[in-house]
Amino acid sequence: MEVGIVGLPNVGKSTIFNALTNAGALAANYPFATIEPNVGVVPVPDERLEQIHKYIETEKVIPALLRVVDIAGIVRGASKGEGLGNKFLSHIREVDALLQVVRCFESTDANDIIHVEGSIDPLRDIDTIDTELMLSDLDVVEKTVDKQRKLARGGDKEAIALVPVIEQIIISLQKGIPVRAMHLKPEELKLIKSLGLMTSKKVLYVANVDESDPLGKGPLTQKVRERAATENSPVVPVCGKLESELAELEPADRLAMLQELGMVEPALATLAHAAYRLLGLQSYFTVGADEIRAWTIPIGATAPQAAGVIHSDFEKGFIRAEIYNFKDLMELHTEAAIKAAGRMRSEGKAYIFHEGDIAHFLFND
Repeated sequence: MEVGIVGLPNVGKSTIFNALTNAGALAANYPFATIEPNVGVVPVPDERLEQIHKYIETEKVIPALLRVVDIAGIVRGASKGEGLGNKFLSHIREVDALLQVVRCFESTDANDIIHVEGSIDPLRDIDTIDTELMLSDLDVVEKTVDKQRKLARGGDKEAIALVPVIEQIIISLQKGIPVRAMHLKPEELKLIKSLGLMTSKKVLYVANVDESDPLGKGPLTQKVRERAATENSPVVPVCGKLESELAELEPADRLAMLQELGMVEPALATLAHAAYRLLGLQSYFTVGADEIRAWTIPIGATAPQAAGVIHSDFEKGFIRAEIYNFKDLMELHTEAAIKAAGRMRSEGKAYIFHEGDIAHFLFND
């Protein structure tokens, strides 16, 4: 799954993307990769990996990964083809959720890039992006509704269910309400998924803050939090300059700087975790002499689906999984002790994975 970073030009969007995809030092030097110039694979920091490593010998430790796409800056009129127009819209349609960067600090530094609107107003910026995405979505649903109405009159069951949802969306978009703020039911969201509506995607607001306010306590960030609360969207404050400095420090110095700033972890780590939750993802682990690894699965994934993220053959030939939890290892320290205590379970195809499960899979070749 992918998240896309969006924002107006010159709000720090690409700076934050670059900081994220160069954040290896923030995740114990785990490697990252750039797949394309604007696509990065970001490690999701997880202290449990090193805790597992204390009790299980291995050659390498590999975190879960998150794909992040840096999407070209949105400008007024983008829905009508201004700027990169349809090109950026297609990129947004392809990602699963959005990280919307908004600038939340004033600056008197003559070297700072001037905001494209000439002033700093994060709520105006959010409205600008929402407006362009809503106009594009409105164009899509208005072109779709007539076709679906014809199918519904012909007795098509999916169209019969879809038409009232589309009609509801048209009314909301015309009122300036994005789809994500309509609080549609899961079955309604499933019906419209193929339409690729951009405002139906979950949003995490990234408040680009000044280094004097790393926790985002200033009034501009508070405005973003209040706005985000109306649609149940999370907000993470990030100062790109501070994050770059933190990434270059040795672990002890980094910890000291974090404590001085009143931060529990680097903001980029907080952002990666928040994006992970936004996508409805969780991690399970595999352990062995070669590697300890975190794997990414959707919340609610079954045992065969969890096996399938390792290799499709694991899912096709799934027999069973031998499972215990991270908490069991922290308490009992060895797999032998976990087995002796009856904590290692044999689970079949119906088993739903839980956060922090550790699994060994058995499958047919």
